[in-house]
Amino acid sequence: MTHLLTAIGDLTLARTREEAGRHEYDGLVQDLSPTGVKRDLDALVTADNPAVDPHDRAQLEAARHRLRVRFGELELHRRDPTLHLENLETFCYQRDYAEAGHRAEATRRHLDAWPQAVDAAIASLDRVPAPVAAAAIEPARSLASYVPDGDSRAAAALDRLVAHLEHLATDGDPEVAIGGAALARLAGADEAVDVDLTSLADRAETERETWWQHLTEACRRIDPNAPVADTMAALLDDHPSAAELLAETTSLVDQVIQWTNDRGLLPPVDGECSVRATPASQGFQVAAMYATAPHEPDAASWFCVTPPDPGWPEARQRDWLRNYHRSGLANIALHEVAPGHFAHARARRRADGDVRKTLNSTAFTEGWAHYIEQLALEEGYADGDPRFAASVARDALLRVTRLACVIGLQTGTMSLADAEDRYRRDTFCGPDTARAAVGRVLRDPTTMAYTWGKLAILDLRETAKQRWGNDFSLRRFHTALLDLGAPPIGLISDIL
Repeated sequence: MTHLLTAIGDLTLARTREEAGRHEYDGLVQDLSPTGVKRDLDALVTADNPAVDPHDRAQLEAARHRLRVRFGELELHRRDPTLHLENLETFCYQRDYAEAGHRAEATRRHLDAWPQAVDAAIASLDRVPAPVAAAAIEPARSLASYVPDGDSRAAAALDRLVAHLEHLATDGDPEVAIGGAALARLAGADEAVDVDLTSLADRAETERETWWQHLTEACRRIDPNAPVADTMAALLDDHPSAAELLAETTSLVDQVIQWTNDRGLLPPVDGECSVRATPASQGFQVAAMYATAPHEPDAASWFCVTPPDPGWPEARQRDWLRNYHRSGLANIALHEVAPGHFAHARARRRADGDVRKTLNSTAFTEGWAHYIEQLALEEGYADGDPRFAASVARDALLRVTRLACVIGLQTGTMSLADAEDRYRRDTFCGPDTARAAVGRVLRDPTTMAYTWGKLAILDLRETAKQRWGNDFSLRRFHTALLDLGAPPIGLISDIL
């Protein structure tokens, strides 16, 4: 690794280990105390960038700038509990990237370091808005699932962190908004691009209107006489039971990989992808891909879905299972497996050089997986079934809602109640699911990246069509994009 790439890894330890597969970080926690962050920032500022390839050099400098803004200017380690929860996470050691003894030892050392990580978290987290702290309490508690019986030190450390979050949820600042200038600075630094939040919000509203029109048209094809809400309620109520969910999801994996390969949308998608339940600490996720990382030996990737907690009230379980309605479960598989995250992960393993294998942009990664949902609709997946079209439209509205709610909540133009109401109206979800969705937006403003990244890819596709003329093909465009790894969206035009 280059000096700068090492400095970046030290400031993003958990994600570099889990998403890039740099397992020299196994068993370690990042020092996210004010002193530790300052030390790592100083190393970042002075690190050498020896990359020869212009795109790789730009990616490295963009990552350096991103981290200086996140940790230096905005000091997110003082505001964002998610950084500290990710630092405690040990789920990655369950994957088969190394022999079991190594992974067990790494897990033990990681748990032994929890008290140190919690001390650093409590020292740093002094600017957490009360609603953000409240939204982080349940994810923090869920980390207890990793603590083996008898490990009183790790359990006590987690209890201290939960107690600190409970204190912040009660006594912290009730104001959620980070402010428009700070949000634009954060988003722009993350993606190496200048951000005009007003223009982005306006485009989100245009996207909302477009997908409402698509949704209405699809519902009219299903039942021309029924209100859209009634048609969507019927679609959402047609879902597998909790006991059936994993099996029905598994049946879709080979199907979406075969469809992607038959269409020739990408170089052939290879590798093994298995379906299993989401780990307890990630229970807020509807679905997630834990792919074999670029720097790891090849092994099975895990496509995870989340059956409802059997301890929940029956109404809440039914509401949660509507996320997996049968007409939309295929769309989840397309997003998570192929041509989405799994296919992207396989391409990242083939990317040229450590920079492209290691660095990872949220807007590119999530934008790509959301883009392929629209691509599947354009390319005739499900043979024009209006139920699939309605599901794609509903999921597009879900991602637009995330974007709108991040901007609204972080600029102070939307209240928590407004955000929950927006989710219920535009995504047809129940109150518990809406509340969970807003909690995710509060914890992680990068959820705005799905629609934003998709729009950037669509814009570039139109430019490539004009620039390349008769030489344009979807396969050429997609291959060129994925050859870059997962760059910030401000750098994707390098393919031209």
